[in-house]
Amino acid sequence: MPHTDSNRLILFSARQYDADTFRQANEAFGVELDFQEAHLDAQTAILARGFAAVCPFVNDSVDEAVLQKLHEGGTRLIALRSAGFNHVDLHAAKRLGITVTRVPAYSPHAVAEHAVGMILTLNRRLHRAVARTREGDFSLTGLLGFDLHGKTVGVIGTGIIGRVFGCIMAGFGMQLLCYDPGKPADDLLARGARYVELDELLANSDILSLHCPLLESTYHLIDEDALNRMKRGAMLINTGRGGLVESNALVGALKSGQLGNLGLDVYEEEGGLFFEDHSDNLLQDDTLARLLTFPNVIITAHQAFFTREALIEIAATTLGNMKAWLDGTPRNTVDAPSS
Repeated sequence: MPHTDSNRLILFSARQYDADTFRQANEAFGVELDFQEAHLDAQTAILARGFAAVCPFVNDSVDEAVLQKLHEGGTRLIALRSAGFNHVDLHAAKRLGITVTRVPAYSPHAVAEHAVGMILTLNRRLHRAVARTREGDFSLTGLLGFDLHGKTVGVIGTGIIGRVFGCIMAGFGMQLLCYDPGKPADDLLARGARYVELDELLANSDILSLHCPLLESTYHLIDEDALNRMKRGAMLINTGRGGLVESNALVGALKSGQLGNLGLDVYEEEGGLFFEDHSDNLLQDDTLARLLTFPNVIITAHQAFFTREALIEIAATTLGNMKAWLDGTPRNTVDAPSS
C-alpha cells in the first residue's frame, strides 16, 4: 500500500465555491485540501492515491470498482459532502474496511425554500411572464394561477426538509397531507397535518412535493401508475432525488393534462449533465429535451441546496466528520443495509 497522509482530503467534482467554503471552514480544522474538478470514476480514482480521505459529490461514481481502486491507493474514508448516499456501494465499502460519512443536514431551509419557489413560479407563470415583458408583451393571457390558500399539498417524506417545507406551506393556509413510514412530525401535526396512505395523498393533493431519500423502496415511487392516481391537473415538485420519479412517464402525463405542472431540481439521468455547461452541445437526453419544451415545466440543475449558509455547513460538517474519524470516534456514518 502506498504511503498515505491521514490529514489529507481530496475533493472531486470541486468548483470554485467548494474551494472557497472548504478553505473558510478549514481554518478550524487544519486539513490539507486538494481540489479536483474531475468527476470521481474508475479512471480518475488514481488521483486519490496517497489520500486517506476522499470527498465525492452526488454525481460521482463510488461503486465497487472505484472503491477497490481507492482502497489500493490507501483510502480509508469516503467523506460525502451530501446527504444522499445512493451512489455509494456500501456493501463494497464495508468489505474493504472503508468508512463512509455524510452530511445528514446542512440547510433544510435551502431545499424547502427552493421547492416553494418552484411552486410559486409554476403557479403564477413567473418564468413565462418575465420572458414576455422582456419582449414588450404585457398581456396576461395564459398566466392565470390559483390561490394556494385553502388548497391541499401532499408531502412525501417528513424528515427535516419535509417538515420545514410543510411548515412553510401551512403558512400559506394550505391543508397538509403527509406520507412517511416513520413517526409523524409533531410540528406538522400542530399545524393540522394528516398522515395518510399514499393512495389517499395522491388522489387529494393539488400539489405534491417529494422530500424522501432514494432507497429500493422509493425508487420510481412516482411512476406511470402513481401519476394516473394523482388528482388531475396537480403539480409535482421533486427536490429530493431524481430516481424517485420515472422520467419517461412524465411526458405522457403532461401531454394528457393529467399532470398540470412539473418542477424538477433533480433528474434520474442527471449524471454528466448537471453542474456542467452544455450550452454549445446538442442535448442527447431525449426525455429531458422534451420536458424542457413544455411551458408548464421548470427544471433547475440540482441547485436547491445552493445557498451560502448550506455550503458553509456542508464544508464544516464534512471536515468535522473527517476530524472525528481521525480521532477514532466517527460520526454521521452510513452503514450497509442488512441483507
